[in-house]
Amino acid sequence: MFIAPAALGFVVFFLYPALRGFYFSLTQYNLLGTPQWIGFANFAEIPHDPLFWNSLKVTVEYVVLNIGFQTVIAVLLAVLMQRLTTSTLVRGALLLPWLISNVIAALTWFWLLDYQIGLVNQFLSWLGVDRIAFFADNFWAIPTIAMVNIWRNMGYTALLVFAGLQTIPRYVYEAAAIDGCSEWRAFWRITLPLLRPVLAMVLVLTVTGSFQVFDTVAVTTKGGPVNITRVIQFYIYQKAFADGQFGYASALSVVLFVILAVLAALQLRLLRAGESDLA
Repeated sequence: MFIAPAALGFVVFFLYPALRGFYFSLTQYNLLGTPQWIGFANFAEIPHDPLFWNSLKVTVEYVVLNIGFQTVIAVLLAVLMQRLTTSTLVRGALLLPWLISNVIAALTWFWLLDYQIGLVNQFLSWLGVDRIAFFADNFWAIPTIAMVNIWRNMGYTALLVFAGLQTIPRYVYEAAAIDGCSEWRAFWRITLPLLRPVLAMVLVLTVTGSFQVFDTVAVTTKGGPVNITRVIQFYIYQKAFADGQFGYASALSVVLFVILAVLAALQLRLLRAGESDLA
């Protein structure tokens, strides 16, 4: 009885749409007609689709930047929260960007980084530095989108890491200090190893979320310039709602699901998420 509401929500909003999406991936379908069964023809077409490989490459580039910087900054913020402040207000302030809608955050940065009137480019001009087309330049577009999402999500990620830090007993650090262990060495030899299960969970969540980036691209670059920011989730959206190829878009979604499932399994296995050095 207690799990029935959650189970019902899972079936209605996750399991049924997933199964229906897999069915559509085996059909040729648009909203104006009836699904026509074509078997695995959509999946056979994907390896020969250059835009799919481009979108996958762009997505991987974004994920590497986003996860790399976000994880490092989040761990640093979590350690600073634990060591320097006990203020709930300060800790809560770190969550403010995460509480903002993705679309609002993206549009705010889109205006701040505007080539002509953006405050950031105005500041660069005052410093005598050439203006940068952050969202329109081939080199800067993906790093800029990654920066926007790092800014928005790093507080939430830091909170998860901070929760993991609370599970590490203080006597471990006290024993290390008695043995003459420095703060830096204690971080590498004690903190990070004992954070491994939490970091594994954080990485699975952030990598999965990063592969599904959509709204930041949709309201800023719309996949441009020249496919430089056409991430796989935006490509799936275009195939479904712009080109009307719901069957092919569903097949792309199934492929993305398989990729994320494999990555999650590899992360959990390589990071030994089910084990703890405290045991």
